Amino acid sequence: MLGVWGRYVEVDLTVGEVREREIPERWYELHLGGRGIAARLLLELVPPQADPLGPENALIFATGPFQGTGLAGAGRHVVAGKSPKTNSISDSYAGGFFAHELGRSGYDGIIVLGASPRPVYLLLQEGRAELRPAEDLWGKTTGETEDILRGRHPGGRVACIGPAGEREVLQACIIHDKTRAAGRPGFGAVMGAKRLKAIVVKGHQDKRLADPDGFSRARAAFAQELMASEGMRMLGRYGTARGLTWLSEMGILPTENFRQGTFEAAEAIGGERLAESILADRDTCAGCPVRCKRVVRAEFRGREVSPHYGGPEYETLAAFGSLLRCSDLSAIAYANQLCNAYGLDTISTGVVIAALMEASERGLVPEEVPWGDPEAIVEWVERLARKEGLAGEIATQGLARWAEERGFGFAMVIKGVELPMHEPRGKVGLGISYAVSPRGATHLEGMHDTMLEGEAPTPELGVHQGMDRFQLTGKAPLVVLYENLRSFTNSLVMCVFTTNMTGPRYNYPRLRELLRLATGLELSPQGMLEIGERNFALLRLYAGLVGYRREHDRLPQRLHEPLPRGASAGRPIDPEAFQRELAEYYRLRGWDERGPTADRLRQLDLEDLVDRLPRQG
Repeated sequence: MLGVWGRYVEVDLTVGEVREREIPERWYELHLGGRGIAARLLLELVPPQADPLGPENALIFATGPFQGTGLAGAGRHVVAGKSPKTNSISDSYAGGFFAHELGRSGYDGIIVLGASPRPVYLLLQEGRAELRPAEDLWGKTTGETEDILRGRHPGGRVACIGPAGEREVLQACIIHDKTRAAGRPGFGAVMGAKRLKAIVVKGHQDKRLADPDGFSRARAAFAQELMASEGMRMLGRYGTARGLTWLSEMGILPTENFRQGTFEAAEAIGGERLAESILADRDTCAGCPVRCKRVVRAEFRGREVSPHYGGPEYETLAAFGSLLRCSDLSAIAYANQLCNAYGLDTISTGVVIAALMEASERGLVPEEVPWGDPEAIVEWVERLARKEGLAGEIATQGLARWAEERGFGFAMVIKGVELPMHEPRGKVGLGISYAVSPRGATHLEGMHDTMLEGEAPTPELGVHQGMDRFQLTGKAPLVVLYENLRSFTNSLVMCVFTTNMTGPRYNYPRLRELLRLATGLELSPQGMLEIGERNFALLRLYAGLVGYRREHDRLPQRLHEPLPRGASAGRPIDPEAFQRELAEYYRLRGWDERGPTADRLRQLDLEDLVDRLPRQG
């Protein structure tokens, strides 16, 4: 298949060895790239009993066929490995410019094995990879690390960890280009355990494409179509935060640790207010004309919020804003800056602080952590990054285990992963995806029910009628469909904002045409869904190997209770109806309680993995 290099760099940190790994051509035909190839490699390389923070875990940076081509929306890559939160394989996606350079490096990805006895960084340039000492970088923030490495290697792009990852804080992430995070699985801690401070990549060659001229024309048309949309222009103007006030009006803005769905101060922290007050510039990802990334300048009580670390997007504004009842935009921006500098995931950190605030309110912890207190938020970000005191316990154990040991039923986690800032009591299909995802709670796996509210959402895929966002009965088939479609997107590693799964801007025919021009691979609508399902099944197969069963597919109890006010009030997720839809979901997937069955694996052309199926008991 064209559009890919057919090989990965493989680095064994334990012995300091760098080599190449050839990827079977058949894997590209079956899995395409991105999450599919990464998951297939992890199934082969990481034993189910492996300690996620031990040398037997692997960390994989993977691209798809579009990375390195300059296509709008393709400035993304996937990071995959065994998560210390779920104890199963997971993947996380980051934008910026790192993916573009990796796509031009001569390799489709990087496999990191083992653990180094001392801090190192990996340099990949001009088709050669080598490990270099990083003792002088250990302890530095992500911004300092990137500035030093880009000074040494002009033109290179950097993925690195900060002090939180070095200390193996489970909420630590990997920061790219100072502002983009591969977030909630805890991969910053995995990288820290491996003593890998950073990866620097500088591309030097173009991929061979099936039809270079045709691809160039289609690429230009794709960008023009994006910018012809008023919605995309508004996304560029206000960023993802534009939806914050809208979600509050709908009654589904996570507020006060998910006890509320509306925030009276939503306008004070929304995208419009940010744009008219602290926005200093707009950033973008490789090849993308939308420029939705926020860059801010502000001051929080005498402390500078610098454009150096970008600015908060929707998830961060909600996680440090409404979730904690904070309406101080400068405090949220400063907390975002601290997280980017230390290498902390903002969603995870916000959910941790929300749990602490509720525990404090209930008198269950000795520390006073008041709702909405900007100084308290900033202080607990610092404590978490430094692993201090009570925050250190959560940083070491993870929020789920910490709360379980204390009998706290209000930690908003699924399979150990903190909930993102999307309220499933007003998007009940999303609630199914939350529960069943092998990655734990994720908003980037399937559909959001609001996508289905218009007429004829996706005719090409047989969805000709919308469905109410509160309707649970009958949602399972749609959840399966859109999970498969999103999994295909994640195998291309395309941005979710430049790919539209429903409505008049549905653009998957264009994506399949771009794929044909790049690789020579022609896919029908059913073919792309099969790739998506196949790659999703790989994650669930591994989850079954480590012990996950259908009984683990559940939501926090709070989500089965009604919201008290707002447009989504009085509509809890009914437990019995939820179980009926889960049963239908499993039937449609062809899974038993452990995951994909032997018959289903054979139907997905994965017969060589049948002998890997988890056994009863």
